Amino acid sequence: MIFSRASYASTDSRIISFEFYEGTFNFEADQSIFVDAPQLASAEAAKLFYSQIAVSKYQKVLVALSDYRDKHQLNDWLFYQLIRKTSQQLSPKQDNYFRYTLYKWFFLTKSGYDARLALANDKIIFYVKNDEDISDIPFFMIGGKKYMCLNYHDYGQIDFKKEVPYPIDLPCPEARQAFSYKVTRMPDFKPEDYAEKDLKFNYKQKSYYFKVKLNPQIQSIFANYPVVDFETYFNIPLSKETYGSLIPLLRKTTEKMSQKKGIDYLMNFTRYAFLYKDDEMIFGKEKRLTPEQTLFSDFSDCDDRAALFFYLVKEIYDLPMIALLYPSHITIAVQLKKAQGTPILYKGKEYSVCEPTPQFQQLRIGQIAQKFRNEPYQVVYHYDPSSKQTE
Repeated sequence: MIFSRASYASTDSRIISFEFYEGTFNFEADQSIFVDAPQLASAEAAKLFYSQIAVSKYQKVLVALSDYRDKHQLNDWLFYQLIRKTSQQLSPKQDNYFRYTLYKWFFLTKSGYDARLALANDKIIFYVKNDEDISDIPFFMIGGKKYMCLNYHDYGQIDFKKEVPYPIDLPCPEARQAFSYKVTRMPDFKPEDYAEKDLKFNYKQKSYYFKVKLNPQIQSIFANYPVVDFETYFNIPLSKETYGSLIPLLRKTTEKMSQKKGIDYLMNFTRYAFLYKDDEMIFGKEKRLTPEQTLFSDFSDCDDRAALFFYLVKEIYDLPMIALLYPSHITIAVQLKKAQGTPILYKGKEYSVCEPTPQFQQLRIGQIAQKFRNEPYQVVYHYDPSSKQTE
């Protein structure tokens, strides 16, 4: 839940506070940082806004943002969410989207990130330098550098061939840092913000039940999260409470099983504890759910289950794995003590396919669904715990 409150520090400033996932963010807003801007976006208005806020007493807000980021070890994506919430307090998005975007751009650049603004007809386009493989949002090349569009979702679909963005020339020499979409740490949500979800599945004629603690805020964090590269995607962790409600129970259940049976158990859990539905049917486009989102959601597809299965095997067994990408499917193969079925040979090692998505056949470890046996695949991710290197 997000709430805010304001109290006055002096006649010229006020203290603004709001809950942000694992804590309360407070900052002093001097009256000078409340800069006006018209509803209609224009280069002249953006430059005027910048000339006024650049000489305002904005530094206390910037220090508060930086201190909160460092204290809570926020990755760039979560830090950007904090900037979004802060900008919302200063200029509500629904009241003046142009001014709200200007605030976001200003605080992101003043935090060191190479962010830019452009105009596409009457639309304000906000983008940031990024060196990663992001596949489902537009990017622009400027001086040989790639910039990802941060506010594409706010406009739905934009045809940038018809609405060509023209950069707004705003001087920010200190803004050189590339933005990263990697999320390697989830917030420590408050325990009282979690709810329990019942999960169950059958394995070897026995029913297994779990009460997993899940936080609805996980959905808002990743609502506009793009389709990232597989290394980034497969390494998004669970939050603390969700981890504690599930992983120890799975460890306890599998600790007396052989390695093969334990992996088979996790494979069947990932297959049958959730209902299957394709992303196109749910979202109308490709969307990869994080492991925690998959636990939270009623439906998921092969990408989501592959990421969850990878996470479970990594946490419980920490075995080498590869992700196999087919034209219309993705699955995981695990390096077991003894390879099963028809192994996949990769860099001199044998990996057994462990299909975490339900198929028409009841596949055992080492078996590949009939429809994929003659299809080409790519190894799009390799996890090797012995060297702690991934590729």
